[in-house]
This record gives sequence, structure tokens and C-alpha cells, in this order.
Amino acid sequence: MANPALFIVDDEPQVLSAVERDVRKEFGKDYRLLKAESGARALEALKKLKLRDEPVALLLADQRMPRMTGVEFLAEAIQLYPDAKRVLLTAYADTEAAIRAINTVRLDHYLLKPWDPPEERLYPVLHDLLDDWQAAYRPQFQGLRVIGQRWSARTHEIKEFLTRNQIPYRWLDVDGDGEAQRLLVSAGTVDAQLPVVILPNGTVLPQPTSAQLAEQVGLKTRAGMPFYDLIIVGAGPAGLAAAVYGTSEGLHTLIVEREAPGGQAGMSARIENYLGFPVGLSGGDLARRAVAQARRFGAEILTPQEACGLRVRDQYRFVRLGDGTEVACHALLIASGVSYRQLEAPGAEALAGAGVYYGSAMTEALMCRDKEVYIVGAGNSAAQSAVYLANHARSVTMLMRGDSLRASASRYLADRIDETKNIHVRPYTTVAAVEGKNELDAITIADAKSGQRETVPAAALFVFIGAVPHTDWLGGALECDEQGYIRCGPPRLKGWPLERDPYFLESSVPGVFAAGDVRHDSMKRIATAVGEGSMAVYFVHQYLASL
Repeated sequence: MANPALFIVDDEPQVLSAVERDVRKEFGKDYRLLKAESGARALEALKKLKLRDEPVALLLADQRMPRMTGVEFLAEAIQLYPDAKRVLLTAYADTEAAIRAINTVRLDHYLLKPWDPPEERLYPVLHDLLDDWQAAYRPQFQGLRVIGQRWSARTHEIKEFLTRNQIPYRWLDVDGDGEAQRLLVSAGTVDAQLPVVILPNGTVLPQPTSAQLAEQVGLKTRAGMPFYDLIIVGAGPAGLAAAVYGTSEGLHTLIVEREAPGGQAGMSARIENYLGFPVGLSGGDLARRAVAQARRFGAEILTPQEACGLRVRDQYRFVRLGDGTEVACHALLIASGVSYRQLEAPGAEALAGAGVYYGSAMTEALMCRDKEVYIVGAGNSAAQSAVYLANHARSVTMLMRGDSLRASASRYLADRIDETKNIHVRPYTTVAAVEGKNELDAITIADAKSGQRETVPAAALFVFIGAVPHTDWLGGALECDEQGYIRCGPPRLKGWPLERDPYFLESSVPGVFAAGDVRHDSMKRIATAVGEGSMAVYFVHQYLASL
């Protein structure tokens, strides 16, 4: 298959040649450079590329072109290549048009002339955009294949595991895909062994565990050293931020993550209020960027691997892992986050993963096409999921205990939901029962005001209720509040052994810090978690200097 194309459009030959020269110098090895002197010619060329099914990664167009402006060209081009990144080349006087284009054509970036030096003003922008494009780009598939049943809880777990760990795969429904049956016959497996994962080299894994999958796809589950300057438990925004700052400042850092990098934020369909991303980004994109950044500086990430115990001896802290091994450190940061509470309605436990899902479960969105789905919860995560699912489902109904979505979700999300015709909000409502034998069929809804109940058909139920901190593994080693969230200083905490006061974010045990949602009285926001993870490294340095 031909390399993806970068298409440059400018009516000034000298400018066109200059842009092509600079772009080819940096990206010519991995991409084909195509150019045109008008929007019309460029569109004709794009149509031919589309017929040949050749990929286009980026469109870079000058705004001031006769007969067809850059914005007008991009508006036409995205009908052919909606996933291509879009960049507008403009003069300072055209910045207003460029800003408007962020909404009209979902412009990814605009560049001001001149772009010299390209090493500072051009290459970083294009690298970032092309990295994003490559992350979502799916060429002719040659990766993992997952064969299973639509309503299998274990199949759902495998799909979620691969998706959240950024491992591409192809899903084949054994009940509706002839190729799935042919592959099972070739592999010598039977339905009783589902789900089955087939690796690119032909290896067949019947009912694989997450650990087996991790080993086969190249994820790391064992620490490379017995001792680290800093161990971080949890790879959500707080943990990843701490890893970036810790490793960049010379600390040998290990992250232990029990599921997948990103935490709850990594499950968000769309985050639109995070600083620096005016068109928003998904939680998966945020996690991918942060993981790449942490690894670039040298952080070691274990996933899936679980912290199961903590012990302290003198100035050393030991973390016991799920495989029975132990790793030691001078400083420990707990950023293990929270998980959604389980729905206690009758029938919910039996159908978990078979129509009842906790969190966004974006892997199931396509299965909801033209169906009735329900969401329990009214916070930002629930609202983001509703907006995302509304693109697929016939209708999305949000069930909430309170009286107003605006009391618990950000205004921009509440506004978006008000504007989306197939999203409905039902206040003062709870789920009284969940029904279905092998898959979800219906739910019973209770009205808290009238006491009335009604049973409605439902294809999926997504649950976002409350939060439970991941601190049970500590076994009482740290002081926590009544709900299990870690208390941090200052002031001094019960049993504090030193003359100095605890540092900010430091727990009841010196050298053990907490950041993000797992900390008592945290704000439960992504930006705050990132800030706390970054700040924690500053106090880790102070602690290490005192040893």
C-alpha cells in the first residue's frame, strides 16, 4: 500500500514550492508529498486518490486563493477524506477566518506566514497532527482478531482491555459473521472455548486472560529493577503527570497500573474543557499522549499489574504486586483513582458486560446503533457518554436522582445535551430492576416523586454512579477517611512520626504521597489530577533530599 499522502494547495508557485520543500525535508521518508495550485485541481486529484483507496493524512491549504478559498476547499475535501488533518495557511489579516474555520470545517490548526524557521513553527505542529492521525489510522488490517459472542461478558472485557491499552484489533461476532465460523474451524476451536483471540502470526488463544494477552502483545508486566526512586500506583492523569515530571527530572520511576493507562479519564468519549485543546480530545488520546511522553523520558510502565500490599521498613517502601513479587522504592505516590459503584438493582450483577456496562464502554457504541439505551448518572462522565452514544443510538435516556443536570455536569455539556434531540433527561428517577436472561432486554424505572414504576425495553445500560477509591490493598497502612480516601497533610495526621509537618499531598506515612481522585477531598477533575501529580514530584524531591 502506498504511503499516506500530505496534500499541499497554494495558488502562489513560490509559496507552494517553499512549503513542499520544507515539508518534504522532514516528512518525505514516511509520506508522499502531493501539491496543487488551486482548490479545484486539488479536489480532482483527491477524487482519484479516493477511487484508488489511497490514504490522505493531512490537507494544508492557503486561505487566499482565487475562486475557492482554503476554507471552502477544506469544506469540500472533508467529504472525501473526513479523517485527514486540516491545516490552513494564512496571513495575519486572515486569522478571524481561521478561527471561524475551527467550527465550520473542524480546522485542526492554522499557520501564519512566514513559518520560518520550520523547525520551530512548522514541524512541531505537523508532527503532533500526524501522530494523532496515525493513532486513529487503520490500514488494511493485519493485527489481532477477537472472535466471540455479542453478549459475552468476557468478550466485552477483552475488547475493553485491548482498546484501553491502544492495541488495534478486529472484532468478529460468531453469531453473525461467516468469517468468524471459518476461522474457528481452521483454528480447531469450538464455541465452548470462546472468546478466542488470533494473533497476527496465527497463534490461537482460547479464553485468554488479560495477563496472557499482555504478554503476547508486548505489554510489560514485570519490573526491570528491584528498586526505584519513585513508584507510582495508578496510570491515570495524576500518575502519568507525575511520571513525566519525575523521569524528566532524573528519578528512576516505575508505574504500576492494574487495567490500562488513562484511568477513568481514559474512558471519556470526548473532553472539551481541557486546556490547550480547543476542539477537544478523547480520553484515549489524552492517555496515549501522556504514555508516550512518560516513556520518552524513561518511565517504566507495568500493565496489567496490580498493587496488592504495602509495607514500610526504615526509609524504604515495598509494594507487593499481584504476581507475588515485590518492588522497593524511596518514595511512593498513590494515584490509584476510583471506580464506579455497582448498580444494586436486581438482575444488574448477572448482566454485567452483557448489556450493563460501567463507564463509557465505547467498544459497545456501534452495537447500540438505532437502539434505545439508558445512562444512570448525571456527572460529566455520564454527560460525555450521552453525547457520544447519541451519534449511534436511536435515543439516549439519562436517569438521575436529582432535579437538574446542570447541578452536577459542566454547563457546556448540559447545553450540548439540551441541543441534542435524541437525548432525554429524566430527573428523580432510579433503576429498580434489570431484566434479561443472557442479555439485557429491559429495565424497570422508578419515579421517586410519584412512586410509579414502568418497564421499558433497553439494548444497553451504562452506569456512572458514585465512586469507590482503590485503597483496599493498603490494608490500613495509611490513614483514610470513612469512605476509604487517603488523608494527606498538612497539618499533621494521626500517628505522624517526624518532627516536621507532612508535605502537601504526603500521607500519614512519610514518603508516601497521594494525588488525584484517590485523595481525600480532591476536586475530581482531570486538570486538577494532572496538577497534583506534577506537584507531588516537587515534594518527593524535598523528601528525598531529607534522607
